[in-house]
Amino acid sequence: MQPTLAPYPATRLRRLRRTPALRALVQETTLSPADFIWPVFVRDGEGVVEPITSMPGVNRLSVDKVVEAAAEAHALGIPAICLFPYTDPALKTEDCAEAWNPDNLSNRATRAIKQAVPDIAIMTDVALDPYNINGHDGFVENGEIVNDRTVEALVKQALSQADAGADIIGPSDMMDGRIGALRTALEGAGHQNVLLLSYAAKYASAFYGPFRDAVGASGALQGDKKTYQQDPGNSDEAMRLIARDLAEGADMIMVKPGMPYLDICRRAHEMFGAPTFAYQVSGEYAMIAGAGERGWIDGDKAMLESLTSFKRAGCDGVLTYFAPAAARLLNG
Repeated sequence: MQPTLAPYPATRLRRLRRTPALRALVQETTLSPADFIWPVFVRDGEGVVEPITSMPGVNRLSVDKVVEAAAEAHALGIPAICLFPYTDPALKTEDCAEAWNPDNLSNRATRAIKQAVPDIAIMTDVALDPYNINGHDGFVENGEIVNDRTVEALVKQALSQADAGADIIGPSDMMDGRIGALRTALEGAGHQNVLLLSYAAKYASAFYGPFRDAVGASGALQGDKKTYQQDPGNSDEAMRLIARDLAEGADMIMVKPGMPYLDICRRAHEMFGAPTFAYQVSGEYAMIAGAGERGWIDGDKAMLESLTSFKRAGCDGVLTYFAPAAARLLNG
């Protein structure tokens, strides 16, 4: 229940907004570089910085450049970096075997970062879409994305990532039962300290388009992902998914996309109290960055306002492509 306020003019709420010092004194939600995980795209080659047209200011980076990015993130106070591979189309197959290749792009980048910047946390993505010739997160049999066979492959993928040195495994596939299977496998392989940040409430969203361009999955995708990603109209279902993943051994949970689903972030935070993250996805980023480039909005202010909204909604942190730019502003 809200307290009863004295009537105007005894209560003048504008008193608290009169100066920057007073506003800072009573600010309810604060933002810092420690709130960010920075998603980066890694590709083959050396010395490569390849712009992604649909994501202004974001590039695909060769492993040596990803190492430089990790060092930059650490210097800015960003605690974690998340790797997404742009896989050579020649390595994409129906059996997705490149996903658990110890020397695939993601694993090579992980080892290189760990050697050069050991104190930054590395998060990796568990799903088959970067390696699947048809662009889906799971195996396709007779037009159906099959669950249990996919989970077996995801376990192999996660173990290869943990062996390479990943600190946080991020299952983004939305297959049933994968958190329990991953936790059991990690424990059995001696990776009991590896965290699972589950994409627990991942929606079948229209905001993922630029990301699929970035990892080279747009042209490969056949059909849609509505049989395994969540209906945008559902909120109670998200709570069931989160409850299940926590019960199966997830350490942290994620809501994806971010700003269109702040209500889900708030519900998850209040209902479960577990570490809660949101992913400010590629479409969200592109809208703000693109409008800022064109002068339609103040890009820096919109960026920080959008990131603050996640913290205000109850998130402990956010995956955002804005991480280095926001950190530089916040660090002054």
